[in-house]
Amino acid sequence: MDINDLRSLITVVGLLCFLAIVVWAWGKSSKKRFDEAAQLPFAEQDDQDAMNPSSQPR
Repeated sequence: MDINDLRSLITVVGLLCFLAIVVWAWGKSSKKRFDEAAQLPFAEQDDQDAMNPSSQPR
């Protein structure tokens, strides 16, 4: 086994890791969790807390 075999093996492993991440990110099981995370900046509770200065610690 020479250096080129090692480079080829690392390339294949890297490609497989990339494809696994793509499948995980675009899979149906992750969609609900990602949709909830995308809506966090628009959460009603955060807006009300920002409007009420007495709830913030000093």
